[in-house]
Amino acid sequence: MTIRRLTLGLVALPLLSSLVFAQSASSNSSQRSATPDPGEISNNVYRNPFFGFSYRIRYGWVDRTDEMKDASNDPSKASVLLGIFERPPQATGSTVNSSVVVAAERTSAYPGLKSAAQYFGPISEVTEAKGMKPVNEPYEFPVDGQAIVRRDFVKQVSGVGMHQSTLAMLSKGYVLSFTFIGSSDDEVQQMIEWLRFGTPAKSAKNSSKSPKS
Repeated sequence: MTIRRLTLGLVALPLLSSLVFAQSASSNSSQRSATPDPGEISNNVYRNPFFGFSYRIRYGWVDRTDEMKDASNDPSKASVLLGIFERPPQATGSTVNSSVVVAAERTSAYPGLKSAAQYFGPISEVTEAKGMKPVNEPYEFPVDGQAIVRRDFVKQVSGVGMHQSTLAMLSKGYVLSFTFIGSSDDEVQQMIEWLRFGTPAKSAKNSSKSPKS
């Protein structure tokens, strides 16, 4: 069966949710946060010195970061740092279009936000409205010793499971979110393993690993 390209809308949920809550944010408080570096891709590795992380991109994946940035109504409050897909989002296929989206949103867009776990309140509401069902409560999930909170979701599309895991942390006045979508928990977990803090990731072109082995 053919799965229509719903992935783009799903992985952009952290950004879209922020635009709703940003209306009540204080302009004075948002100005206290430094403007994040958008980062760059080199040799199939995305690096962001501002937040201190890197992500290894599988060779052949499609970079849609610029298009997703253009869809933002207010880049000063929320911005997509990285948006990559296994194939073009508009394409159709018989499998889930695996994808990774990294977004940065000012914490001032969420009044009263004190921890990354609280971020999953509004985010989960929007995600569930799109048909994704949570499979657990937010839980601590350290990556390279970095404190991160994670929550997992699943949705059946044309009889195929779409698995989504979103990781979130607070950094430099921003909520930094990492959303991974794949066809299985194992695939999502492997994509998460390509996220690194501090130490740059190796080039995916030279790696024999594949998320769909």
